[in-house]
Parts: sequence; C-alpha cells; structure tokens
Amino acid sequence: MIYKFIDLFAGIGGFHLAFTNLGNRCVFASELNKFARETYKINYLIKSPDLFTNNNFNKDITTIDPIEIPDFDILCAGFPCQPFSQAGLKKGFEDERGNLFFNIAEIINKKHPKAFFLENVRGLLKHDEGNTFSTIKKILTEDLGYSLYYKIVKASDFGLPQHRPRMFLIGFKDDNLNDFSFPEPIPLEKTMNDIWEGECSRDIGFTVRVGGRGSSITDRRNWDSYLVDGEVKQLMPSQAKKMQGFPDQFIFPVSNSQAMKQLGNSVAVPAIEACGKEIMKYLQRLEN
Repeated sequence: MIYKFIDLFAGIGGFHLAFTNLGNRCVFASELNKFARETYKINYLIKSPDLFTNNNFNKDITTIDPIEIPDFDILCAGFPCQPFSQAGLKKGFEDERGNLFFNIAEIINKKHPKAFFLENVRGLLKHDEGNTFSTIKKILTEDLGYSLYYKIVKASDFGLPQHRPRMFLIGFKDDNLNDFSFPEPIPLEKTMNDIWEGECSRDIGFTVRVGGRGSSITDRRNWDSYLVDGEVKQLMPSQAKKMQGFPDQFIFPVSNSQAMKQLGNSVAVPAIEACGKEIMKYLQRLEN
C-alpha cells in the first residue's frame, strides 16, 4: 500500500526521505527558510518531481488555505521546537513559532488524514508544568477526534551514534484498535569510529544541534569537537549527516555553517523510518 503524505516545517526533508524510503509519495511540503528550501529542492527534485512542478512546495504554511493542499493520508511535521526548548527560553505558545501547532490542527481539521506523525523536543512534555502538552493532547484527541500515542525516542535506539531524545506523537483517525506500539530499539549499527573513519574517544557522539559551535573540547558546552586518532577535530556536515542517517549522496548547496544548522534542526531519519513502518502496518490493520 502506497500512502500519500505531506511534509510540514520540512527542513531538509528527514520525514520525506524516511517515508519515500518506505515507498510512499510526498504530495505537499512546506518550509520557510530559504537555505533549507535550496537543500530540500536539490535533493528531492528527482525523487518527487510533482512536488515542484505542481507548485506544491509551499514557503509559508500560514498563507495557504488547507483546502488547497492535495488530499493525503499521513501528515508529517517536525513543528518548531525552539519555543519548547531550553535554547528557546521555553516560551511555548507565547512564542509565535509555538502557535504554528494550531496551523497543523487546522489542516487536520479540514483534511481529515488517516494519521499524523509529529516530532518535537522532549521538553514539550513538561513545558509549563505540562500545560502545553495537555493543550496539544486535548486538541488532537477531544477536538479533532484522533487517538494519540507518544514516546521519547532516541536516535541511538535506531542505530545512530547520538542520543538525540525527541518526542514523537502519532495518532490515527477512527482508531478502534487502540493498541499502536512504537518500534523496538535495535543495536547500535555505527559508532563514532565509523563516522570519523578513525579511532574516536567516544562510541556515541553528542547530539547534533544548532548553535554553540567551536567550544573547547574540555568545555562542558562542547558538542562538536572530538578526539580522533589523538587529534582534536570539529564535526562538519560530512560527519553530521551520517549521524542523522542521511545518505552519503545527500547534497548541501549551502555554506557549511548553514548545512550544520540544517542538520541540527533535522530529524534522525532511521528513527522516523522505523516509526513510519509501524504507522503503515497499523493503518493496514485499521483498514482491514
């Protein structure tokens, strides 16, 4: 079964890559940042040509009427995490980026997809003493009528050498089974030795993130300096994309600083793909 999906707050397309790897088709995507849009287009133009020739690569999701979005089965969205993270000072819905969740809710309300898959920082669960998550849960379940399953998922549980704990929220329309399960973790498939192609002092690396690059390797804030073959080396896009599960042929037509920012904002592809596979299985059970 091939499912149609949309990719909101798409970044460089971690959801796109994962779901097309599973044989599905992206029919609409939206990304505001012009540099991320460059990276997205150059990597998915051949894989999903209709997305670009049919004007379904949207720049600003707040400007489109949801009815104009092509029909789809699964809504994917790594909606902005800064309002719920320590780095974003945890402003939540007081930050205009936090309010973008309501655009997702409006699209679900108008388009009635079979399922949704949302990703955010783990701090979302306890933000504002749990009130933010309670609001999101109420909207998705009580107002929109979807089931909701959520879990803190680590990239390292799906073969990648970085912890990267993230909140995954998955829900289904007309869910009369109520027993969706997240995939079981798998052993680590790569260590930082494989990432660096040398002897690294750490098996599992620091979480790839945005900002704060260039701290001393002894600084507690360091996340991008590693001891490799006895030398201090700084993480670059060629290593970071492997840590996020992007293929070697993935292209960055932007500066290294922009590429690192894009990778820091991205999802860990194998973790998304593993959950996507379970979503597809569950949808087939519901349909049967």
